[in-house]
Amino acid sequence: METRKFYVVWAGRAPGIYDSWEECEQQVHNFPGARYKAFRSQTDATEAFRGDSDSEMYALRAIASHQAPQVNYDAFPEIRLDAIAVDAACAGNPGRMEYRGVWVATGEEIFRFGPVDNGTNNIGEFLALVHALALCKQRGWNFPIYSDSVTAQAWVRNRKAKTTLSDTPKTHKLLSLVRRAEAWLAANTYANPIIKWRTETWGEIPADFGRK
Repeated sequence: METRKFYVVWAGRAPGIYDSWEECEQQVHNFPGARYKAFRSQTDATEAFRGDSDSEMYALRAIASHQAPQVNYDAFPEIRLDAIAVDAACAGNPGRMEYRGVWVATGEEIFRFGPVDNGTNNIGEFLALVHALALCKQRGWNFPIYSDSVTAQAWVRNRKAKTTLSDTPKTHKLLSLVRRAEAWLAANTYANPIIKWRTETWGEIPADFGRK
């Protein structure tokens, strides 16, 4: 007789506990950064899902936090794990700028640009958001996108980057990317919610470069 199993989905389309592999598979199949495990009893599954502090859970959390700031997702269930987080870093203003996007659930890097000279943090945050939106559009993803930049979100919403960076031979290539991003926003629609990352409550955004 086959032993009944219970399946915990920590990161999937609908995190929770399932009593059949078929239901579990629906939540994790082709889901980026999916995290799940089978248990022999509902009690064990429930304890694991709630974050029981056994060694295996610690290992899973270590995987989830790889390349990402420590965020206590158990304490903040409102954070969407099936989401992308973007961030930029800039040494100087203008200065050497780069940006990237990661999966919130795992911290795994999805894309990275730079570093390039003569950039600004606002431009990096703006380009990161548009990069994430274009990638989602290309791949048919409707995942939410987190950003900690109010300015970049406003620029995306208005489809216009209101940068004060002057167009010079040194900045022309970067500003060409900005204009291309504006053109993409003007020509495309998107369904992805853009959500403000609440740094003051949740800590640093998972895509943070950790250079503060």
